[in-house]
Amino acid sequence: MFAVHLLAFHFTKLKEDQIKKVDRYLYHMRLSDDILLDVMSRFQAEMVKGLGRDTNPTATVKMLPSFVRSLPDGSEKGDFLAVDVGGSLFRAHQVKVFDDGKQSSQLENKFYPTPKEVTQGNGAEFFDYIADRLLDFMETKNLKHKKLPLGFTFSFPCKQTKLEEGVLLAWTKHFKVRGVQDTDVVSSLRKAIQKHKDIDVDVLALVNDTVGTMMTCGYNDQHCEVGLVIGTGTNACYMEEMRHIDLVEGDEGRMCINTEWGAFGDDGALDDLRTEFDRELDLGSLNPGKQLFEKMISSLYLGELVRLILLKMTKEGLLFNGKVSTALLTKGKIEMKHVSAMEKYKEGLNNTKEILTELNLFPSEEDCIAVQHVCTIVSFRSANLCAAALAAILTRLRENKKLLRMRTTVGIDGGLYKTHPQYAKRLHKVVRRLVPNCDVRFLLSVSGSGTGAALVTAVAYRLAAQRKQIDAALAPFLLSLETLREVKNKMRTELEYGLKRETQASATVKMLPTYVCGTPDGTEKGKFLALDLGGTNFRVLLVKIRSGRRRSVQMYNKIFAIPLEIMQGTGEELFDHIVQCIADFLEYMGIKGARLPLGFTFSFPCRQASIDKGTLVGWTKGFKATDCEGEDVVDMLREAIRRRNEFDLDIVAVVNDTVGTMMTCGYEDPNCEIGLIAGTGSNVCYMEDMKNIEIVEGNEGKMCINTEWGAFGDNGCIDNIRTKYDKEVDEGSLNPGKQRYEKMTSGMYLGEIVRQILIDLTKQGLLFRGQISESLRKRGIFETKFLSQIESDRLALLQVRRILQQLGLDSTCEDSIIVKEVCGAVSKRAAQLCGAGLAAIVEKKRENQGVERLQITVGVDGTLYKLHPHFSRVLQETVKELAPQCDVTFMLSEDGSGKGAALITAVAKRLHNVGQK
Repeated sequence: MFAVHLLAFHFTKLKEDQIKKVDRYLYHMRLSDDILLDVMSRFQAEMVKGLGRDTNPTATVKMLPSFVRSLPDGSEKGDFLAVDVGGSLFRAHQVKVFDDGKQSSQLENKFYPTPKEVTQGNGAEFFDYIADRLLDFMETKNLKHKKLPLGFTFSFPCKQTKLEEGVLLAWTKHFKVRGVQDTDVVSSLRKAIQKHKDIDVDVLALVNDTVGTMMTCGYNDQHCEVGLVIGTGTNACYMEEMRHIDLVEGDEGRMCINTEWGAFGDDGALDDLRTEFDRELDLGSLNPGKQLFEKMISSLYLGELVRLILLKMTKEGLLFNGKVSTALLTKGKIEMKHVSAMEKYKEGLNNTKEILTELNLFPSEEDCIAVQHVCTIVSFRSANLCAAALAAILTRLRENKKLLRMRTTVGIDGGLYKTHPQYAKRLHKVVRRLVPNCDVRFLLSVSGSGTGAALVTAVAYRLAAQRKQIDAALAPFLLSLETLREVKNKMRTELEYGLKRETQASATVKMLPTYVCGTPDGTEKGKFLALDLGGTNFRVLLVKIRSGRRRSVQMYNKIFAIPLEIMQGTGEELFDHIVQCIADFLEYMGIKGARLPLGFTFSFPCRQASIDKGTLVGWTKGFKATDCEGEDVVDMLREAIRRRNEFDLDIVAVVNDTVGTMMTCGYEDPNCEIGLIAGTGSNVCYMEDMKNIEIVEGNEGKMCINTEWGAFGDNGCIDNIRTKYDKEVDEGSLNPGKQRYEKMTSGMYLGEIVRQILIDLTKQGLLFRGQISESLRKRGIFETKFLSQIESDRLALLQVRRILQQLGLDSTCEDSIIVKEVCGAVSKRAAQLCGAGLAAIVEKKRENQGVERLQITVGVDGTLYKLHPHFSRVLQETVKELAPQCDVTFMLSEDGSGKGAALITAVAKRLHNVGQK
């Protein structure tokens, strides 16, 4: 008996000595709670860095948005497929989700190997392999005849911009497939599946295995908001507040963030904790310098780490009598399954001795004790580091919720957690020690990431049905290149009708002669007055034009209000008021005695018989002065000047603002022979050859034609592209059936088109919870300035929500996204239609000049063009596409109605003087 006790004492002493020896040797691998709290703090800082828009590019922990915004709501149902790529086996799943109020599901799956020639081959073969295995699975389960949605679990870091798209950032684990990095993996899988004509599968969601794990556990436990995978690779995800995710627009609700924590430390943040063995392992890996945290904790690397430690200890004579076997020299010979088996303490040293013997190491008892303890230290360090990073995530969740104590669930999957005899217990214990104010339940994912992918897909499937309805509503606004060419050709036809004597009377595009017969040539000089009447304010300007080397334009102006009683009084009172304003300005400038030439920008419909004669067709914009319609506004102004009898002016030109825009830009660029207004209204003018203008006598030279193209389509020629929303806007306007092109392209109407679409989508239950608010029923509430604001790239969805709230529309984050999309569809179509019309003009100019390639400048004005974030770009792109033989420069006009009027007057005077000579 004494001998037995003595033997036991001897063994215990031997064990203690060996453990101490290993502890001293691997001192740097034993991490205290203080060190773990420090690691936790470092990881929290990396999370913040990864979430920030400016700091993300340099962050190692990428904090990738997954676009998974919530757990299933219980209304999902149906059959779904899932494929799972990323572990040692490839898995195909069929998941049935039941809408039975119990959130139940049924899983069937099949496992396939992932050969090295596939995991380290080329991209096309890799995705073909997945598609072939999927086909085999569907044949096995008799699913080939069914159209099924598929969730794609892809356990590698991907940058997602939506749920069904993901660009691979880098391969991890033992995968290194060529030609896949920086490409969309969903697109590649779809192409591979499409090669099999006998199956119909739609890939609806790309899911990281960690996210899949969280969703699977979250299906059974509503408190689950963290997913952890600790196996061949390691990663974690969690539900982050949208307001903290700079990389994604919006601040409402939450989104699952895939941390990709395996790369933690790639910037050197963990260098003080990495041992010589970690560095040696990294140098021998497929991706040196990358995934350093993963290499310290995942099962793919722990066996190799143990081998490197044993090799060095043996070389130093601490193990196996200093005899280095082939096994210790062979990379990958010691695997995680060996480490797990050797740590089964209940088996004593039997497993350890058996495994080491199989590896031809022939250990002594001391060797077995030492090796077992090496395995313990390596796996314990893994659990410690994993716990520290997980504790950082749990602390962030608690702080986000502003709770003193939080209850939550962590869904877990992975071979290391499931099969290692001590790992789970160690991880739980350390996490609870590091975050004592979090009550954490660890829930093992029973059906793996496949069910999670299917559940994400089920939610996506429900959202996809809504997406189809939205797409159907907006489809008529998507104009093909062929349709735009048709519009261009029809516009060209209408331009010709307006120019010909026999068709002009019935033409919708009136092609009005302006009697402006030249553009500035730089010799214009002198002082000119300009008047600008077009709204509730009236401007008087003095414009000084210098020629020669000191060529310049100086402007002085004064704004005068026009009271409502004047706007709606008699014509005589209105023009007397205008002359009173002119007198005040001339006195203010000290030029009352000079008889200056004057240009009159009169922004109301006029029929011109010469450059200084304009007959008012009808008032707009709230003016109702009597005895003016059908009268020559220039004569009315002259009579008012005569009545006052204080000064005299030489009224040279009555001007359209489009022509003024062209002339202003023409002064800077002699190549400018087109003027475009894209604002509240829409119109264009251009210099036409006199020989083509049949309604004006003479064939020599050119004359500016005011197209008045807003009426294009009034004869029904573009009815094929008018939507039901366009028709509703037209029918509710002040002039139904008139100005149809303008109603599809100008700022005055775009907001109203958007409002009509929003009403329709709300009726379908796709917006504003299906409730049409009183404000949405009000015509004109959605001004075009709101389109410009909503479509701004710099504007977050929170600000879009604020704009909608100002309009009395209580929107969710999803509503804001849809509204932004509607605005984009309407404004893009407007810009494209405007571009198609302009392409017809520049092509006509090219043919007029008889050149192969035309260089021309378009002067542009208007708030839609100037202020909308995308209108100008889309318009320019459309012109380039539809008129490829024309090099068109777009030039912003500076004060077309003031400076332009003075320049028209100056050109008219110059041409008049030349004519007299």
